[in-house]
Amino acid sequence: MNWFIAEALAQGPDGVAAPGGQYGTLIMLVGMFVVFYFLLIRPQQKRAKEHKAMIEAIAKGDEVVAAGGVLGRVTGVGPTYVTIEIADKVEIKVQRPAIQAVLPKGTLKSASE
Repeated sequence: MNWFIAEALAQGPDGVAAPGGQYGTLIMLVGMFVVFYFLLIRPQQKRAKEHKAMIEAIAKGDEVVAAGGVLGRVTGVGPTYVTIEIADKVEIKVQRPAIQAVLPKGTLKSASE
């Protein structure tokens, strides 16, 4: 005599479980994993691969943005560190992974004006 709440039955009217109950849960779980893979995991791996390629391609004379937003021109490249000139006769050393982006040539001249 529930007038306000409809009864939720987990089984069919004859006492047998609803069809596809076990497989439906498995399909939903696999479907959620596929969605997470294409929306989260795959794009992150792609970005990491692109960043690694950019870090390996850094050469002397490139204009870069280091961690923290420091702009500068690469004056020296080592196996683990890069020397960046941030002002006249002011150089800093940063680790290669700290470089966030390589800027187009001439960006530093337009940024200082």
